[in-house]
Amino acid sequence: MDTDSSPSGFAALGLPDALVTTVTSLGYSTPSPIQAQAIPLLLEGRDVLGLAQTGTGKTAAFALPLLAMLSEEPAPSGRRAPSALVLAPTRELAQQVAEAFETYAAGLSGCRVVSVYGGAPYPPQTRALRAGVDIVVGTPGRVMDHMRKGALDVSQLKMLVLDEADEMLRMGFIDDVEWVLSHTPDDRQIALFSATMPKPIERIANEHLSEPVQVRVKQETKAAATIEQRFVKVSAAQKPELLARLLEVEPVDAAMVFVRTKAATGDVADFLRARGLAAEALSGDLTQEQREQTVQRLRDGRIHVVVATDVAARGLDVERISHVFNYDMPGDPEVYVHRIGRTGRAGRAGVAILFVQPREQRMLSLIGKVTRSTVEPMALPTVETVNAMRRQRLAERLREHHAAGLDAYRSLVEQMADDTGMSVADLAASLAAELNRGQPFLLSASDEIKVPPTAAKATADKRARRRERGQRAVPDGYDRYWIAVGREHAVKPGNIVGAIANEAGIDAGTIGRVELRERFSVVDLPKGMPKEIFQHLKGVRVCGQKLSIRVFEERPSGAPAESPSAGKGGKPKSKPKGAVKKKKRPASAAKRKR
Repeated sequence: MDTDSSPSGFAALGLPDALVTTVTSLGYSTPSPIQAQAIPLLLEGRDVLGLAQTGTGKTAAFALPLLAMLSEEPAPSGRRAPSALVLAPTRELAQQVAEAFETYAAGLSGCRVVSVYGGAPYPPQTRALRAGVDIVVGTPGRVMDHMRKGALDVSQLKMLVLDEADEMLRMGFIDDVEWVLSHTPDDRQIALFSATMPKPIERIANEHLSEPVQVRVKQETKAAATIEQRFVKVSAAQKPELLARLLEVEPVDAAMVFVRTKAATGDVADFLRARGLAAEALSGDLTQEQREQTVQRLRDGRIHVVVATDVAARGLDVERISHVFNYDMPGDPEVYVHRIGRTGRAGRAGVAILFVQPREQRMLSLIGKVTRSTVEPMALPTVETVNAMRRQRLAERLREHHAAGLDAYRSLVEQMADDTGMSVADLAASLAAELNRGQPFLLSASDEIKVPPTAAKATADKRARRRERGQRAVPDGYDRYWIAVGREHAVKPGNIVGAIANEAGIDAGTIGRVELRERFSVVDLPKGMPKEIFQHLKGVRVCGQKLSIRVFEERPSGAPAESPSAGKGGKPKSKPKGAVKKKKRPASAAKRKR
């Protein structure tokens, strides 16, 4: 959000005092352009079509008026159906939006927010929905599943938000979005936000929005010129070790490490402390006094690393912070700018390092574009580099001890040499092993961190495979799977790729060839799929049909057509009974009561 001075503030937009107080306490004083335009319109009950990139502050633009609407409703008793539903293209964005709602709703009593998304088990989400909820944030496929199962009741819905609609189109979720839209009340208010306006999104806006007001803004965010920005490619499992090694080889005075969740602050801080680094966690679970004590220890140099969430680090200003590590990718370029602003203060130079997983390349590109700055690639620290730094620092400490005087220790060493019969060299080596608790002081060649394959390379490989017409062999590094959805279900390859990518948590670019057949399809997926993901994908629905995924084997000669030889029964499940018919909202719907 823009914090430059302005004659108007959030109080002038018509928001309740409780929300204005919360937003002000978070350090925001002036609405961003999208907020200044959209909030009053949504408070009036108008449908809004927002053309805005990620990073313009659009989450608050729909979250604050939505919460204002809820604050005016009488407190319900017992279970309640949600009043608002937000659809987001990815589970990361769904989690981020849900966390934003919880943050903004801190001053409201009893507001319940539930996020539902693929890649997570159904039962906890189902229990949370059935316990009663005010706001649901989720990915289209998982929202549709919960609606079909009766766990998500949208009959009382008053507002529906489509966040990053063009991204949902790109990922193949647009049919799911339209299914959800067609099963919600006709008089619900809609806010649709999209960075671009392709024809399918324009069609949805024309069909489902009632006399919408269009709001268009441009991104103005820019990172400080004193901050050197770099990124490093890494897999999720490599992050803790990579962070520890970077803290060893970088000239760090003090560092902020940003993670997505409260739980991660403790996990990462614990890992760093186990590696001998002075690190502490900073999250919303700390009292104000505990937070102030942690920040003071950072200022005093008693600790050197603070692992924090975005909310907990708001307003933190410590001049000695030389490095900011984006351990988890921010879901918004504006959040990235806020994070790296913890370094490079008062004209000092600073370093910001961003950890990028293969599936996060799009957000990396967006950060560079929105912040109008260059985020340079950097190499992973090699074993040789880490070992050289360890030897150098050990030598420095040994010289410091030598300068301080070793008389008190020389007699001890001589006595230990007599007692053990060791040479001085062997005794020194044994003492080093003792002080290092028997762990190797230097890394070996097998400890090298390898760069994960990029999404671009995986996409190029996939396209190359598709060009090999007539090639039926499974590509190296892939397994072939059968899924129970085909042309008769009106499925498109994009629907399959988007569903599997979102539900399995893998980059769409790493998914191989998708071959549509009449009653089923065949898809190539990277080898090594975890068992729990495989089991989860069996129940995932695409175009209303369960994937029922299993390992594929081409039918042998004489086997019935369109039926894989592998799997129990050898036949895909039949089309579900009673295809749901969409409810089309009249294009000329009368303007509802405001």
